[in-house]
Amino acid sequence: MRTVLQTIAIAIVLFTSLNLAQNADSIKVLTDYSLFSEYHKNKDFASALPYGWRVIEAQPTRFSKWIYYKMEECFWAVHDSSSTSPELNKSIQDTILYFYDTAIKYRQEDKGYFQARRAYVSELWLSKPASETIPEYEQAIAWQPELSSFYYNRLGQLYINSDDGTNGLKEKAIDLYTILVEREPENPVWGEIVTNLFGNIDDRLKFLKEAWEKDPQNEKKAKAFALTAIQASEWAQAVAPLEFLISKEPENIGYLTQLGNVYNKLDNGTKSEEIFARLIKLEPNNKDHYFYFGKALMEAGKYSQARTQFLKASDIGNGWALPIFYEGFLYEQSAGGCTDFDRKVVYLLAQNTYRRALNMDPNLTEAKDRINALSGAIPTKEDYFFRNIKSGTVMPITCVGWIGKSVTAP
Repeated sequence: MRTVLQTIAIAIVLFTSLNLAQNADSIKVLTDYSLFSEYHKNKDFASALPYGWRVIEAQPTRFSKWIYYKMEECFWAVHDSSSTSPELNKSIQDTILYFYDTAIKYRQEDKGYFQARRAYVSELWLSKPASETIPEYEQAIAWQPELSSFYYNRLGQLYINSDDGTNGLKEKAIDLYTILVEREPENPVWGEIVTNLFGNIDDRLKFLKEAWEKDPQNEKKAKAFALTAIQASEWAQAVAPLEFLISKEPENIGYLTQLGNVYNKLDNGTKSEEIFARLIKLEPNNKDHYFYFGKALMEAGKYSQARTQFLKASDIGNGWALPIFYEGFLYEQSAGGCTDFDRKVVYLLAQNTYRRALNMDPNLTEAKDRINALSGAIPTKEDYFFRNIKSGTVMPITCVGWIGKSVTAP
């Protein structure tokens, strides 16, 4: 009986000791993390680093949501500081890859980011050859395709600078920068790089066209071809890939908008009207759809309908001035169908409308230009005098039926 009691007592002591040790370890980790965070907050990064290492070595997953990012900030700040000793810099460079490997292992959710940073320090700090850093960047992008374009560009430049004409790196660079063109169509830099790789945009367009024709169900190739055709102002060539893309994604706003604008450029008002009517159904509160629908109608000579869309665009845009400018342009274009004084009155309506647009947006230089351009085309004092038109007289416009407006004599 005594032996049993002694065994139980020993077990209790061991269990209690283990718990106390674990609690002590846990308290030590919390203390180290608290000191690390305090030094980090006060931007004393060199003092923070040892405490951060202790936390990571003791419990690498416990604070993984924050500690690896904060540690990285410490490494970079100390490394780039002019006051850091050569010995400490050498120590950081010797451990930085191990740090990123640890972050990748224990912060799996962000392994693509940490892999990209590993590649970057390998290239920038450690001056590793392209044969080593290229696979590093490729792995990062494979893990996290939505990585910043910065890392895509670093890889792309390595491809370009390492191409020898036979190793296929030029083709890899073209593919990579084509992805950036698709991702950021508003950024001209990526398209310029791709064009330079080909020599000129015509060769680039030909290459992308042939690539899509060989693989006609490939949406990425169709998109690259369409974007390049638009950049090259080859509107007719952009139609087929855009129509294909829309057949795959019938409600894709971007593709529909691009196709509607392409049809505008091709003076195909009917097709453009159809596209923008679809866009308005999909997004009835998007001012741009009404605006571009108005431009399509204007190009088709349907001025009355175009005005309706411009006014709608301005209204949805909370007093957007540009559609009002185009309303004025409709009136100016219509004046040619009138004679003598009637034409001058229509020009006065156009000028008044331009002036209204300018009041809505004082930076609308187009409106300023048209107001000045029409200053010699509107009725003169002599015109009013010989017609016995007094100041304040309302003059209806009758020579263009769809306008249905009047102006007041000044």
